[in-house]
Amino acid sequence: MDKEDLKLTSAEIGTLWAEYVNGTAVDIINKYMLSIIEDEKIRTLFEDAISTFAKQKNQIATFIENEGFTVPIGFTDSDLNKGTKRLFSDIFCLHYLHVMTLHGLLGHITSLSASVRKDLRNFYDSCDNDGKRMYHQTIELLLEKGHFQRDPYFYPEATPEFISGQQFLDGYFGDKRPLAATEIISLSFNLKKKILEKTLSIAFSQVAQSKEVRKFLETSQKTSDNQIQALSTILKKDNLPVPMSWETEVTTSQDSPFSDKLMLYHIGFLLQTAQAYHGTGLASAMRTDLAVTYEKIILKNLMVTKEWFNIMTQYKWLEEPPLSPNRKNLAKDK
Repeated sequence: MDKEDLKLTSAEIGTLWAEYVNGTAVDIINKYMLSIIEDEKIRTLFEDAISTFAKQKNQIATFIENEGFTVPIGFTDSDLNKGTKRLFSDIFCLHYLHVMTLHGLLGHITSLSASVRKDLRNFYDSCDNDGKRMYHQTIELLLEKGHFQRDPYFYPEATPEFISGQQFLDGYFGDKRPLAATEIISLSFNLKKKILEKTLSIAFSQVAQSKEVRKFLETSQKTSDNQIQALSTILKKDNLPVPMSWETEVTTSQDSPFSDKLMLYHIGFLLQTAQAYHGTGLASAMRTDLAVTYEKIILKNLMVTKEWFNIMTQYKWLEEPPLSPNRKNLAKDK
């Protein structure tokens, strides 16, 4: 069947809508960072990221419009306050681009897996290739500057071993076994995401205009810090290193580069995407204390996200995605 004969499914429209809104939010942050970055190599990466998304944004809008849907507003230059003081160091900007590239890669693969039409699959393939290119470039530059944080090293065992009993699962009683490599993957990944979330919450709380938004950002900061401490403690008990924090990469500026709407949305986006990583960590956790830690984090994040949703809807900042037809209303007598 020719692609023109295939209408986009609800899943395909949903992924396009999310890619557009989330992409425009990150794009505004990238544009601000480009305006303050002094390091030429880091500047070049941000110029590439911005020009790449501009092409993707136009294509996403075309897909949506061709199906008769309204292109979401997302975030625009009206959410960027130009000429404001520096809020982040160059190195934090590079870390931000690296972590958000990871989020983008996951988003593109999810969107690809929900797509059937060939032109849309080809589009997400190209987005994935762009993301992989940026992933390699950000890692290479972080390594070059001595700022890439490697995960803990392991020493190889002489022979393969098999799990011999229930004590492998025990995290509270007796002698706990050391962490497995499969568990450290998620611990490290979640810690890096939480460190970014906490750092942005600190920076945004300094510059937010609304008292209510500032209060939420302070809550987000404390929540992230508590969860960082909980995950770090598990690594430390096995004498394993934890990733460095980035709080010192935030300046003391109180001059807001962004709208409160953008800052609040961005933290909510990180909270919601983090739940997928926490869920992966929970699924891979075979030690009971680790599983319970992830469960507590997931439940706490649900509570914080509910508070975030209430503020976003109170100010009418949360754009409504396309909805399925309300059949009950359509069936009413006219």
